[in-house]
Amino acid sequence: MNNNSLVSIDDISRDEILQLIRVARHFEENPNSRLLDGKVVATLFFEPSTRTRLSFETAVNRLGGRVIGFSDASTSSSAKGETLKDTIKMVSNYVDLIVMRHHLEGAARYATEVTDVPVINAGDGANQHPSQTMLDLYSIEKTQGTLENLTITLVGDLKYGRTVHSLLMAMRYFNPTFRFVACEELRMPREYKEFCDREGIRYTEHTEFSPEVINTSDIIYMTRVQRERFTDIMEYEKVKNLYTLRNDMLADARQNLRVLHPLPRINEISQDVDDNPKAYYFEQARNGLFARQAIICRALGIDPLK
Repeated sequence: MNNNSLVSIDDISRDEILQLIRVARHFEENPNSRLLDGKVVATLFFEPSTRTRLSFETAVNRLGGRVIGFSDASTSSSAKGETLKDTIKMVSNYVDLIVMRHHLEGAARYATEVTDVPVINAGDGANQHPSQTMLDLYSIEKTQGTLENLTITLVGDLKYGRTVHSLLMAMRYFNPTFRFVACEELRMPREYKEFCDREGIRYTEHTEFSPEVINTSDIIYMTRVQRERFTDIMEYEKVKNLYTLRNDMLADARQNLRVLHPLPRINEISQDVDDNPKAYYFEQARNGLFARQAIICRALGIDPLK
């Protein structure tokens, strides 16, 4: 395993998180360079993606590198039955870095075990999404001026939402208070609540997305109920529309409140929220470019600040 791989947000320390934020800020101010001149990066997306794939590929291009790979597993040899191990070992012959999204939890960790090329996890099932977490942390720090002592409300699909799982783990360094707003079927899994208990992270659970919760939050993190995670379509239909944020619900919110969403959204944020200055999800997506430039440089052992 290459020590510069990033499979879980747990792989990096508090100091590394803060360093990645500093580097992301540098890239926001200086997005174009030749730091990856001569480097080739593979983007292997076994699961559909728009923002993550395009922002990683843009990050490589803006850093002067080249991209190979696929955005549809049906166009790769995995459709012929090639194992993940063989795909990773074959691609490793051609590239300096692998960025991978896969529907199976643990796939990215397994990939690191069969190659010495660094691997960045671009999402593995309902497990982890560390590059999303870094752009979330960068967005929170930009809008709040700090990561410390914030009240963060997570809403919607907390069972399958890998973005909220990763964010929860990363925030353990910064003394947060969490509100978990979800129905019984999509509540935060027990192992993540046990993680909070071990780390001394304060949290409360709610089934109602109430004014009291909204008006005492610094960050509201909305999530999509993910149809692709359900084996029973009737269960999905039952829960898909339970939580929707509308513009009028923000009338008495804190001035510093910002609404985040990993996107894509369906109907969990009404379009009338888009023009509210508290809406930050499109800027959040833009921040993904800079955060991923920082992550790529870390994976390749490059310090842009030197």
